[in-house]
Amino acid sequence: MQESGVAKRYATAAFELALEANDLDGWQEDLGTAVETMREARVAAVLQNVKVPRAEKRALMAELLKRQRPLVLNLVLLLITKDRVDIAGNIVGEYERLLNAHRGIEVAEVVTAVPVDEGEKAALSERLSRLTGKRIILSTRVDPQIMGGIVARIGDRVLDGSLRERLSLLRRNLLEAAR
Repeated sequence: MQESGVAKRYATAAFELALEANDLDGWQEDLGTAVETMREARVAAVLQNVKVPRAEKRALMAELLKRQRPLVLNLVLLLITKDRVDIAGNIVGEYERLLNAHRGIEVAEVVTAVPVDEGEKAALSERLSRLTGKRIILSTRVDPQIMGGIVARIGDRVLDGSLRERLSLLRRNLLEAAR
């Protein structure tokens, strides 16, 4: 959990700099490029090797990211200096969450028992948008164990309209009534 808090602090600082520069999308693109570069097999091998001096790691990233915004490069170099390269992906995820919140967008993960078509996705997105008052970006996955209905996760909230949950609730109600 501590790493998550650190990633949030870095992402918040990056977001504030991007907001101040009125360059939110540019920062998002450069942060994503930086993380992709850091995850490339050869680069990751160097960054994770404790025998490679930090100065060499910094020089490598400075060369690979020389076309990125200078402050994004500075962030990457700071992560190397602080031995925090492993949280770079979390920083990008948190930055995107902040960007979405700034734009009034929520990401919702919807689980269904069977695949849903594009029309059903649009209807779900619209319904969740009315519920939250925000524009919804929907990701879906199938889990036959919910038996039917949907389970929607929007940020910290879970809306469980699955058949499995309804049956569980019915069971609890029957057990309580039998007492």
